[in-house]
Amino acid sequence: MNYLQVYEAPKNIPGREDYKVRVRQPEGEWHNLFIYEVKVDMHEVRSASMACFDLEGVAEVEITCLYTEVESVNIAPSSRNISFESRGRTIKFNLIGPQKLSIEINGDIFRNLHLFANPKEVDAPQPEDPNVLVLQPGIHRKPDLLRLLRNPVDGSSSETLKTLYFAPGTHYIEETVLPIPSDTTVYLAGGSALIGSLVCEGVRNVNIRGRGVIYLADFHRYSAFRGVRIAFSQSVKVEGITVIDPPHYSIFIGQSEGIEIENFKSFSTRGWSDGIDIMSSSDVTIQDVFMRNSDDCIAIYGSRWDFYGDTRNISVSDSILWADVAHPLMIGTHGDHKRNGDVIENIIFTNIDILNHHEPQENYWGALAINAGDRNKVSNVLYDNIRVERIEQGQLIDVRVVYNQDYNPEPGTSIRNITFRDISYSGEANPSRIYGFDEERAVEDVTFINLRVNGELINAPRAEHMAINPFAKNIVFVIEETIVE
Repeated sequence: MNYLQVYEAPKNIPGREDYKVRVRQPEGEWHNLFIYEVKVDMHEVRSASMACFDLEGVAEVEITCLYTEVESVNIAPSSRNISFESRGRTIKFNLIGPQKLSIEINGDIFRNLHLFANPKEVDAPQPEDPNVLVLQPGIHRKPDLLRLLRNPVDGSSSETLKTLYFAPGTHYIEETVLPIPSDTTVYLAGGSALIGSLVCEGVRNVNIRGRGVIYLADFHRYSAFRGVRIAFSQSVKVEGITVIDPPHYSIFIGQSEGIEIENFKSFSTRGWSDGIDIMSSSDVTIQDVFMRNSDDCIAIYGSRWDFYGDTRNISVSDSILWADVAHPLMIGTHGDHKRNGDVIENIIFTNIDILNHHEPQENYWGALAINAGDRNKVSNVLYDNIRVERIEQGQLIDVRVVYNQDYNPEPGTSIRNITFRDISYSGEANPSRIYGFDEERAVEDVTFINLRVNGELINAPRAEHMAINPFAKNIVFVIEETIVE
């Protein structure tokens, strides 16, 4: 069964005219896609393109480059193996099922097209459903929205979930920040844009979903608005939406549990505009995300600010990460140094494509990074089936117990039981690092299984690939079940 859904452009949201993109079901009618402008790369902010639609089955895609002659085409991630035809300025290919792709013309990774074929929505709320409050485009006052949510829709039961439905078009939250009550669904319909920040604080059973965008590009960096803030909450799910250029994190998770993030996309260009940051939280599942950020794409910490406690049971899978600045994956910097640090444990990263890592500062190198500071203890971390396509500046792996004077009043305590399985990278990079801090604050029990660099399986730490200091112990390399120490 083939299904294809396209959406209209929301008013007053900047578009981009570098590409014309059409999609259709096989031999069906062509549909034009709206091209969003998404700014990228804090080092030199530039405008790229983004287009999206929903897909089940097969779709034909036609992309015409409007700004230059096409000499070469790269469709990333390379693991998707997308075959294409190129004639003149037009590229054609078929998609089978949902995909998240970067189409790069003549090697230009900053004026590229990000193309998202989302999965078909399942059980999406409908405007006529009971307990659905439909909001038409315009300016919405926070007190009015909260009052309407507290009172059930006519003929409905207060015991059922309430749904705030942002219809296609552009919506403005007058006070910018909208707190979401417990037992509420916020639905951003395809073709909607929300100018505002959604906050889940001290709540449970909240769903934020849809195919719309949260657009924060017009706010100053120091306003520090996040796309979605989840604090002291339980059972919150974010699915399907896109966050464009937030002043701070795209999604922040603090001292919360039972959090699910699925089919989420984000772009950012400000300092400290990380993708997803997790602090003092547990049981967090992140799946099928695409994030291009100008700071860490995913960062996992212990205590920070008003959030206290250990972090454990975090899973990230089937995702694509692009760090124009800092780390695609980061663990360990922040913790409760006054109370002997935090435990950060049971972390799994699996089936991930990293499209770029670019960091000029040596202390923040590492596509896959664990930097344990603030007396933190990091253990039981698995990196599995991860493909790194490009490192412009930085290194593949950075595992260190650190004392970062910018952030850590105290060094970390330990890093133990870390496994890198089926990690691959082809290209130039600085040597990876595995460093303990001293004899008492060591890195121990790090295993590499089928580490592949430039097509070669690595069976021992060679100087051109990896530096290991005397406080790193029991570093083991495994190739095809043969252990080499």
